[in-house]
Amino acid sequence: MKPFTFTRSATVAEAIEAHGAREESRFIGGGTNLVDLMKMGVERPSHLVDISRLPLNTISEYNGGVRIGAMVSNTDAAGHALIRDSYPVLSQAILAGASQQLRNMATMGGNLLQRTRCYYFYDPTYEECNKRNPGSGCAAIHGVNRIHAILGASSQCIATHPSDMCVALAALNATVQVTGPNGSRAIAFEDFHRLPGNTPQIETNLHHGELITSIDLPAAMLGARAHYLKVRDRNSYAFALVSVAAVVDLSPDRTVKSIRIALGGVALKPWRARHAENALTGHVLDAARLRTAAERELANAKPYSDNGFKVELAKRAIIRAVTTAAA
Repeated sequence: MKPFTFTRSATVAEAIEAHGAREESRFIGGGTNLVDLMKMGVERPSHLVDISRLPLNTISEYNGGVRIGAMVSNTDAAGHALIRDSYPVLSQAILAGASQQLRNMATMGGNLLQRTRCYYFYDPTYEECNKRNPGSGCAAIHGVNRIHAILGASSQCIATHPSDMCVALAALNATVQVTGPNGSRAIAFEDFHRLPGNTPQIETNLHHGELITSIDLPAAMLGARAHYLKVRDRNSYAFALVSVAAVVDLSPDRTVKSIRIALGGVALKPWRARHAENALTGHVLDAARLRTAAERELANAKPYSDNGFKVELAKRAIIRAVTTAAA
């Protein structure tokens, strides 16, 4: 591990100032992802700014919805009455991710910044990784790519985003509040993460030195039903091959009044399934309509040598998640 210096901040302003005072600084909260990457030599910051004691650890009603502080632990968020009762898909997604010990340490803000679990990214002995070494190539394209992307990938990177929680936040139309050297701003969740394009090393639309302060959820849809489905190789300690967060609002005759669907395990960001949503909205929810919607969403999927199974798996996962939510 590269030697580094360390400071602890008591306020958001102190943290931002400390981050800007040194080159190659990183904020650290629970450290459940960053510390691993530092041990492996993937991340090499020269300075860490500890934000674990910032006053950003509350969950409260806000603007008709809920505001979740960035330092709230995953465990506390999943078990909070406001989340469990009004946004059950978020609680389900958090509980589907990692172990209890990791959820106790991991923060809501840090979860947004998890880095991909691509084999080649995590192993610095592979020099061919555009996320670590821009311009070096993507070893996964012609290598082992069973867990990799089938949507939104590029010739530069085919990795996937690892978070379960973020898939639910995409389906909930969350907003990320950030503060930095140039003030505060809000980022719509769908715009927070980036697809790889030609710059896979840039994973979010955060500006340099900006700190996530909260995650805002809009007012919950009255009468909506929700479900989070995670398909993985084993029931614990495994990332999603495909996951689906579905939030459905039905009329008494089962016509879809509103629906939000997001996919995980298929792209370098949580994938909002707009084609499927459009195919279902205003129609009676039945098996044929669901299959059509799933087909439309995966029409542009591009599988690689080892992950072609994900295309059909994603279609079936959409159908199952929406059916379960609607039931």
